[in-house]
Amino acid sequence: MPAVKRAKTSFAAGELAPELLGRGDLRAFENGARRLRNVFIQPTGGVTRRPGLRHVTPLPGPARLIAFEFNTEQTYLMVLTAGTLQVFQGDAAVASLAGPWTTAMLPQIGFTQSADTLLLTHPDMAPQRVTRTTAGWTIAAWSFVAEPFFRFADPAMTLQATATSGTVTLFTSATFFQPGHVGARLRIAGKRLVVTALQTAQQASAVVEDALTVAGPTADWDEAAFSGARGWPVSCGFHQERLVVGGSRDLPNRLWLSRTGDLFNFDAGTGLDDEAIEFGLVSDQVNAIRGVFSGRHLQVFTSGAEWMVTGDPLTPASIQLNRQTRVGSPVDRLMPPVDVDGSTVFVARSGQGVYEFAYTDVSQTYQANDLAILARHIVSVPVSVAYDQGARLLHLVMADGSIGTLTIYRAEQVTAWTRQETDGAFRAVAESEGVVWAVTERDGAFALERFDAELGLDAALTGTAPTPQDQWSGLGHLEGRVVGVLADGVPRAAASVLDGAVTLEDAASSVQVGLAYRHEVEPLPPDLISAAGAATGPLRLVAVTFRLLGTPALAVDLGRGAEPLSFRRLDTPVLDAAPPPFTGDVTLRGLGWRRDRLRPLWRIEGEVPLPMTLLSVTTEIRMTD
Repeated sequence: MPAVKRAKTSFAAGELAPELLGRGDLRAFENGARRLRNVFIQPTGGVTRRPGLRHVTPLPGPARLIAFEFNTEQTYLMVLTAGTLQVFQGDAAVASLAGPWTTAMLPQIGFTQSADTLLLTHPDMAPQRVTRTTAGWTIAAWSFVAEPFFRFADPAMTLQATATSGTVTLFTSATFFQPGHVGARLRIAGKRLVVTALQTAQQASAVVEDALTVAGPTADWDEAAFSGARGWPVSCGFHQERLVVGGSRDLPNRLWLSRTGDLFNFDAGTGLDDEAIEFGLVSDQVNAIRGVFSGRHLQVFTSGAEWMVTGDPLTPASIQLNRQTRVGSPVDRLMPPVDVDGSTVFVARSGQGVYEFAYTDVSQTYQANDLAILARHIVSVPVSVAYDQGARLLHLVMADGSIGTLTIYRAEQVTAWTRQETDGAFRAVAESEGVVWAVTERDGAFALERFDAELGLDAALTGTAPTPQDQWSGLGHLEGRVVGVLADGVPRAAASVLDGAVTLEDAASSVQVGLAYRHEVEPLPPDLISAAGAATGPLRLVAVTFRLLGTPALAVDLGRGAEPLSFRRLDTPVLDAAPPPFTGDVTLRGLGWRRDRLRPLWRIEGEVPLPMTLLSVTTEIRMTD
């Protein structure tokens, strides 16, 4: 049978799930790959080795990362660890604040930003307000102008105050008071008072704030919607000059919108257009609110469905609420939705889906499309998400410590998944002004690192010296580890870190030291179909041509030798100078027939800390029946 030539000009479908190995009829099969590790798919379709990670600072434990943009020239990274918020500008910590959260609370912390203020929420924590001022950074609990109220107690339960002003004693007709009520507000016939102490579950002391108009027992009373007894807000956001609070611990399906232009005023008043709004999401399923997002409309993401809140502008009279899709969001942690080219991308409650929530003008409704349907094996319980708009890369940290990276470019129909791995585990990720930050865990030690296009190693540091030297120190975070070394641009033999330093065989003026990581590119099996049907006999690779861009070194396995992976270097075997980047075609000849048609015809794999970009692959295959 004559040789068959196939040109693979794009990897724009990314890595496909093993369940699709028999689906040669899919368009994604033509542009996909069987395995893509530690590489990114470019929006143009090429494959490039991912950047390395620069070590920034050790962390005391698990952390949550939040980007904060004060203005176009000042951006910060908030690093939340147990009881502490550190503020980073670049690689330097510029402030450290104490906070009321614990390590266990970090996954459920919600946040939103407006100008110089960052708001933090958690169902078991009084919501916090972090502010940047000319004097520095401050953190304090929210101060409500008017907080929302709700009737939690049985409608028949009565409340009585012993006086109408000053310090009073409160009595309820049934068990009601809890320790968390100390400091909480109650209202009797609309008049406020603050609980100061508890005597029993039916008796408490309080201070009257508004002179009471009712002296005897009454059923006309309620309490603050947020308190230590009833829990605190779950999520928050901003929409049409209103602060939107989505859910609380004891009111998980309720939505509150502040007064227009008065962000901490939740007084519903008489229902005027600019006054506060509140309502519950009531349907045939549980709808615990897990996130709110301001897009074309106010979007509400719950544990069981996605909702659209309309009204232009939103007023108590014009507001409408409509359920759109039934996917659901995770309940074990808050995963903020992100905007990608006008669509809202969110993680499914199942932990196996990543959905694009997009508005369609034809039907005037939102639709949820699963972006991970062809790469289900990569998406496994996401725990953190960040979107790099410049590179069009959506990064999702998985519970297993890997990162699933999605290259998404809707205009060119590019939806390509790859998987990033490191020596250890990724635990969190955030993007700030084109810089992607990550929390890593290696042997139980946590660290803040960031992707750096100038690096080819992880947990890496760089150094320079006016004169060549063979010993480089400052590597305490890599103590006892075997590390990769790039000295004067040349890959050197692996070295061990002892007493925070490495010793090179040959002195160098500049070094890069860190943990090596391996990139892999493996194609899908050839789908060979002739007029007589599908070919099923042995085949052999005659030749393969790789088109490269700016690639100093490459390692290719064509299945030769007894070892499962046998690599052939395309650059000189011994490097005594930095290899120049190569752009062009490299052709290799294949050898031998093979019956296993799932065995890859070729494979690129290596951990040399140098760039690698693959643009296209052309294969020539011969078959026999």
